[in-house]
Amino acid sequence: MKNNIAILGLGYVGLPLAVEFAKKYNVIGYDINKNRVEELKLAIDNTLEVSQDNLKSVLNKQNDKGLSLSYLSSDIKDCNIFIVTVPTPVDKNNRPILTPLIESSNTIGQILKKDDIVIYESTVYPGVTEEVCVPVLEKSSGLIFNKDFYCGYSPERINPGDKSRTITKIKKVTSGSTPEIGVKINDLYASIITAGTHLASSIKVAEAAKVIENAQRDINIAFVNELAKIFNKLDIDTQEVLMAASTKWNFLPFKPGLVGGHCIGVDPYYLAQKAQEVGYHPEIVLAGRRLNDSMGDYVATQVLKLMVQNNIPIKKSKVLMLGITFKENCPDIRNTKAIDVYKTLKSFNLDVEVYDPWANKDEVKKQFNITLIDTLKNNYDAIVHTVCHDQFKEINLNDIKSKNGLIYDVKGTLNKDDISGRL
Repeated sequence: MKNNIAILGLGYVGLPLAVEFAKKYNVIGYDINKNRVEELKLAIDNTLEVSQDNLKSVLNKQNDKGLSLSYLSSDIKDCNIFIVTVPTPVDKNNRPILTPLIESSNTIGQILKKDDIVIYESTVYPGVTEEVCVPVLEKSSGLIFNKDFYCGYSPERINPGDKSRTITKIKKVTSGSTPEIGVKINDLYASIITAGTHLASSIKVAEAAKVIENAQRDINIAFVNELAKIFNKLDIDTQEVLMAASTKWNFLPFKPGLVGGHCIGVDPYYLAQKAQEVGYHPEIVLAGRRLNDSMGDYVATQVLKLMVQNNIPIKKSKVLMLGITFKENCPDIRNTKAIDVYKTLKSFNLDVEVYDPWANKDEVKKQFNITLIDTLKNNYDAIVHTVCHDQFKEINLNDIKSKNGLIYDVKGTLNKDDISGRL
């Protein structure tokens, strides 16, 4: 049987995956966002993950391969492989929100046929695929799991904005609900992933592997963020300490900063949720999260302290924030911690402007009620270098700050002689 693949969710993960599969198979990209689908039909990707030329090349279907797009679930009913790449966020109390996964599973269940395979890529805690999604598929379809249909889990490893480690160049973990299905799913991904695949022994192992990848990184960054707080009190430059320590061969080169985005700032909470369900309170995982979640407020407080030390009046002072996205050279504002810096500064009655040539103005306005500025002004009392977009390297910050103004470097990439403080 030919592989007719449906990709559910056409965001940062789903679209690049759909494009790569479409080079070899018949693929239908499905998303409930009608505007997103219509833009993609015009070969416009506002996430900037897929180039217009690359998108155009697969939109022209030829010889049973290529990509078609739809916001109607009826258009994917003839597919036999369904890959779910919907978001898995957390709520305001940092509890996992599985609604998108459940709704996608229900959509698939209504059109599921005998021998179909459903593969999940969304980040979850161990057990979600078989304990949450499978019952929805069975109920909606009336079919029996591992008899009439099968499942797999292959966690996404997309790094938004990274043009060197693209989807085919990142090794892919795969798994299936039976050994035979595991091999079939692994072979499917191996046909497009040049970096190779790793077939896990079970779906739960693959789910757990994904969630600890980002929890590990989160904890490592939390450690150096804590070091930054300690060294700041000791009046020691953290960046210089890390530079000296990194001369040892086995020192891990993590740097302090704001930890946001769709993975690192979220995934540890998924692991913690499952741990607590089975009666274990994860101390290190949650401690790392608490510390990293506090860094936006810490950065803003450091800026305010420096302003006081430099005799700059706080109230109504002009502050420029360079960057609102969660990382450099990327338009993604999901779970950005730069907003925490902004909110704390605004709470002290400062006049804060945000400049970010990468971020989508409409999204920033809708999400945060911030109007991004188009052009930089002069005489800023404080400049906070929050995100190190390449465009910011071309700006002479000393030319746009006031005579007594200060520059605070969150990312530790600016010339030390030009700044008043950094993490």
